[in-house]
Amino acid sequence: MPTYSPKATDITRRWYVVDADGLVLGRLATEVARVLRGKHRPIYTPHLDTGDHVIIVNADKVVLTANKATQKKVFRHSGFPGGITEQTYGEALARKPADAVRRTIRGMLPKNRLGRQQLSKLKVYAGPTHPHAAQQPQPLEIDGARRRTA
Repeated sequence: MPTYSPKATDITRRWYVVDADGLVLGRLATEVARVLRGKHRPIYTPHLDTGDHVIIVNADKVVLTANKATQKKVFRHSGFPGGITEQTYGEALARKPADAVRRTIRGMLPKNRLGRQQLSKLKVYAGPTHPHAAQQPQPLEIDGARRRTA
């Protein structure tokens, strides 16, 4: 029996929306990366983009555990000598929360053309609204990512 490989006509893309209010950033990122890659589907193939579109709203209300907001650093480099800048994850979330969430998810995707193609299906918004209502996104439930208040 030959190995099954899905064709472009076999892949139907769905749209999901995630409300990040109170979710732990790392747990949110792993589940979203899984859906972007298509690992939640039975037709998953590592060398093809079989994933779905994901919309994240309320990115400014995402939560970091322990002391990551003050101790974990985010680095950027301008490409020039001595052009490295650093800031804490808390500062990055306060300044541009959508970029901080997108950067976290990007780190969990492949570092090649396939990963860039999968990242293009991610839409992140700091507020509660998004302009993708025409796609009729379904809510994506992420079990275990909600911060527990004891």
